[in-house]
Amino acid sequence: MFTDLLPLSLHVDAALLASSGLWSLALYLALPAVSDRLMDLLIRWFDFAERSLYFSTEEFEKTRTVRESQNAFYASIFSVIPFLGFGFLVHLFLSQAIGTVATLGLSGLASATAGVWETMKPKNSNQK
Repeated sequence: MFTDLLPLSLHVDAALLASSGLWSLALYLALPAVSDRLMDLLIRWFDFAERSLYFSTEEFEKTRTVRESQNAFYASIFSVIPFLGFGFLVHLFLSQAIGTVATLGLSGLASATAGVWETMKPKNSNQK
C-alpha cells in the first residue's frame, strides 16, 4: 500500500475535500466579476514580471502573442486558488455551525444552484 511507504500516517478527510471543492466552485460561479477581475490582475502582473526577463525589445515583441496567451492560461489556473481558500473557510465555518454532512449537502446544492444561475443568466453582448 501507499501508506506503507510513508513514515507517518496522513489522514485525508474526504468530506473536507469534497465540500471545500464544491464551495469553491459555487463561489467561483456565483462571483464572475471577482474571478474576471482577479484574472485580469494576474495577467497584468505576469506580463509585467515577464518583461524584466528580456533584454531586447525586438525579442520581447516577437514572442508577445505566445507569452500573452500563456500568461492568460496561467492566470486562469491561479485565479482558482483564492476561491479554494474561501471554500475551505466556508466549509470550516458551516461544519461547526450545522455539521459536516449538512455542509456537504449544502455545498452540492450551492454548486448546482450557481451553475444553473450562470447557465440561465442572460449574456450581454457588450461584455468582453
